Amino acid sequence: MKLQNLLPSAVALLCFSLVGCVTPKNNYRPESKSISFPELNQTITVNIGDEMVKQGIYTELDGIRVANPVNASWAYTLETGDYVKKGEDRAREFYMPATGANGGQVSKAALADPWQSVTYHKTKDLIGVVTIFNVHVDSKGKGEVTRVKLPTLAHNSFQQTLIYSGRIGDRITLGYREFSNNMARPAYNNDVEYDLNESRIVGYKGARVEIIEATNQEITYKVMSNFLPTN
Repeated sequence: MKLQNLLPSAVALLCFSLVGCVTPKNNYRPESKSISFPELNQTITVNIGDEMVKQGIYTELDGIRVANPVNASWAYTLETGDYVKKGEDRAREFYMPATGANGGQVSKAALADPWQSVTYHKTKDLIGVVTIFNVHVDSKGKGEVTRVKLPTLAHNSFQQTLIYSGRIGDRITLGYREFSNNMARPAYNNDVEYDLNESRIVGYKGARVEIIEATNQEITYKVMSNFLPTN
């Protein structure tokens, strides 16, 4: 076998032995919980266009936030932003860039192998990447990394809201909105008018609200009951 054919394999083996072999895990399961905003019988003031009542399923994802770009050897740079936890083993946690405007990303050099996961040591405060060949590459020093909670609607979520839409004379308008699987359900949206001369207590789909004061800028109210549970 020619020397030029042996050389890449030898170099790859040397690099592999220096950085180690790691298999990313995908065993993280975030906890979801029901949310009901605001607390019952609490006086609240919100502006026009704001949510008055909200009920649904809320999920907080464990994540890390990289304050400044961090280099993992010459080959990879973890850019500023948020990364969402995907799993862990005894020594490391595994992350992927979060979606949205604050999501991080991994940049790689042209000759570097593609990456498959971001890693964060549990005890060493070191961040790095795992390549598609399960080669683990750590950063050379500690980066400005902090642990964060990243909110998101669960994929099986169902959320209901009442939104204050303003007042004309003695009548106020509330907008009802539904969201399922992170998407609005336009067919179930509705705008409802209420005459405050008839009653200061208004209701929709089980939610009952006492209106204390309402203008075209804001509304002050108490929630007496939230939406009825859905199937």
